[in-house]
Amino acid sequence: MTELASKIGQSIRQKRTQSNITQESLALQCGIDRSYMGRIERGEVNLTVEKLYEIARALETNAKELLP
Repeated sequence: MTELASKIGQSIRQKRTQSNITQESLALQCGIDRSYMGRIERGEVNLTVEKLYEIARALETNAKELLP
């Protein structure tokens, strides 16, 4: 796990919880498995730019806001 992936995952989790969206709901909106979303939030995987934009769109935010 890289520091960058971890910080992005923390940002996604923070925005998701502020928006009162469950991890499962966010994963469904992004077309990925809930366990994979958990790995993203824990910084265990490197996101593609495309997936970052999909997550940002589902969270109704700008992708730049999810970057450290």
